[in-house]
Amino acid sequence: MKVSRIKDIPKESASSKLFTSDQVFRQPLAPDSKDFNASVVSFGHGVRNKFHTHESDQLLIVTSGKGVIVTEHEHVQIEAGDVVFAPGGEKHWHGADGDNEFAHITVTRKDSKTTQLED
Repeated sequence: MKVSRIKDIPKESASSKLFTSDQVFRQPLAPDSKDFNASVVSFGHGVRNKFHTHESDQLLIVTSGKGVIVTEHEHVQIEAGDVVFAPGGEKHWHGADGDNEFAHITVTRKDSKTTQLED
């Protein structure tokens, strides 16, 4: 067993073409897991990811700030304490709402492929 404090886990850049800015950071929560990926992802002011899908289900647990999650059919404001379940294959994006910062814990199946659907 290993116990960690989120505040003590170093932030690393998560910058990639999936995001609208390089102001996005990741804190891996279970790097040794053989079953799932779990990280805190922090978005700078107004930063979001682009439309994408995951092969596996995705769970998002909002830890701070104000954000939004958007599918082809919904646009939902989310904030600390909200939990989002996105089924595998659902086209969606999420990130900081307007001029807010935003952070969530994300959990997906290990080795689940993410497919970016927007340039």
